[in-house]
Amino acid sequence: MSKKWILLGILLVALFTAPLYMSNYFLHIGIITLMFAFSSQAWNIISGYSGQFSFGHAAFFGVGAYTSTVLLVEYGVTPWVGMFLGSIVAAGVAFFIGYLTFRYNLRGAYFSLSTLAFAEILRVTVKNTDFFRKTMGIMIPLDINPVMYQFQTRAGYYYTILILTIIITVIVYFISKSRLGFNLVAIRENEDAAQSLGVRTFKNKMIAIMLSGGLTAFAGTFYAQYLLFVKPEITFGSEISVSILMPAIVGGVGTVAGPIIGSFIVTPLGELTSSLFSNLAGTNLIAYGLIVVLIIIFMPEGVVGRYNDWRSKRQQRNGISDENSDDSLENERTVK
Repeated sequence: MSKKWILLGILLVALFTAPLYMSNYFLHIGIITLMFAFSSQAWNIISGYSGQFSFGHAAFFGVGAYTSTVLLVEYGVTPWVGMFLGSIVAAGVAFFIGYLTFRYNLRGAYFSLSTLAFAEILRVTVKNTDFFRKTMGIMIPLDINPVMYQFQTRAGYYYTILILTIIITVIVYFISKSRLGFNLVAIRENEDAAQSLGVRTFKNKMIAIMLSGGLTAFAGTFYAQYLLFVKPEITFGSEISVSILMPAIVGGVGTVAGPIIGSFIVTPLGELTSSLFSNLAGTNLIAYGLIVVLIIIFMPEGVVGRYNDWRSKRQQRNGISDENSDDSLENERTVK
């Protein structure tokens, strides 16, 4: 058994046993960390693998949160069902955004600003619509029942988001090894060249953004049920979009492990700074900004990318050393 699988097994054991020895406060940080790891994995599909950098994933997050909440409060639909319906609605929103942007070949900063604009449009729309109770938000009735996505302790929420994060990580892993994943990487590296080689760039990008948007909505539903409250600012706000993309940037975009590692670095730091400097609003965003600056300067490829570079260089050095050793032995034999 390789070291990689042993380390993965140890990590899973540690994650599944965490509620047994963690306080409620640190369990809360663990829940938020896993939630943004999940969201960042979803973001990674469109932004990491295909290179279409989104600044507006709060749109899909908020759609998932509001869809499941409205279905629960107004029609009594359990959030377990609302979660999937919210995902379908978010995938529809992603289809609309993707069609308008990819159809007219928006790339780079233009695509990023377009996604940010769509998220703001949704936030303002919800904020001024009576059906969504405008700025008041929607309170979710307390009903401690796992069937209604509500648990007696935080451990229930922790295990729910942990299992969801494991599932999406497996999904992203298989995507990265599939034809879709290879096509998305080709688009990221050089879209024009990929298209000239027969890659259907529009179709692949549409599939990626719909998958990404639909999966992000699951995190929105979870967040709504965890807080038992939804409001435009806390579901469609730009801070959510930043919190979604930051783990992948820090951990390494376009990698399976990057969003997970990045979230375990960034999210606890943001939560801790928010609690330590609670009288200073926006300290977590300041921390995010400092991290981004440091990452861009010292690790533009992210933690996983830096590790892969170090590993490849080490293997090259070992290969050169082995070749030199073989040459020395060969020379000794020739002399003899």
